[in-house]
Amino acid sequence: MPKRVLSVGQCVPDSSSLSRFLTSHFDVKIDQADVENDTMEKLKSTEYDLVLINRKLDADYSDGIELIQKIKAGSDVKQSPLMLVSNYPEYQEQAVEVGAVYGIGKDQYRDPQTAARLQPYLG
Repeated sequence: MPKRVLSVGQCVPDSSSLSRFLTSHFDVKIDQADVENDTMEKLKSTEYDLVLINRKLDADYSDGIELIQKIKAGSDVKQSPLMLVSNYPEYQEQAVEVGAVYGIGKDQYRDPQTAARLQPYLG
């Protein structure tokens, strides 16, 4: 049975790249969410094996780290592992401080470490 992934706030090109990367390494079903409300609704109804959140949501440029905090504080959402999608280590560290697991950067899809980082959740 495929693992379920929720991809949040990616622009169209990044979403395509991320989907290609994930499906080439893992058996996954990927759902998309563009903004906070959509994300929270999906997390209320579905349990995900991994939630990948862009640092800046493409649709409204809201902050992905703030969204992680809201998800972690939400008592009515199913708690799933959360990862930030960002190339910048300082933002990855901020995301970990608010309860995410260390995430991936969109420039790192060719790096074998990236698939290895996702393996515990999607393998």
